[in-house]
Amino acid sequence: DLGISDATNGKVSAHVIRALFGHVKDGSGIHFHNLDFQMVYILKGWANFKYENEGEFKLKKGDCVHQIPGINEEIEHSDDLEMLEITMPADFETKMVE
Repeated sequence: DLGISDATNGKVSAHVIRALFGHVKDGSGIHFHNLDFQMVYILKGWANFKYENEGEFKLKKGDCVHQIPGINEEIEHSDDLEMLEITMPADFETKMVE
């Protein structure tokens, strides 16, 4: 957490997501985020994402994507993945899709 949520009274969140050493890197499962805006910027490593109606993309260091609302899935990622995520609002619901 980079403190943006507190500074904006919960309107915006900015945080760095890192792969945890020794944890399974088989992705997030198919899910939906109930939010207005989501952006990720890959700082280190890579991640494969699949977006509803868009297909699969491999994002690597330096790539930035606006993740439009809808169903998405992080399929897999590198052991050294680090990415900046910015969301609006700061707190939002994630629903798993079966």
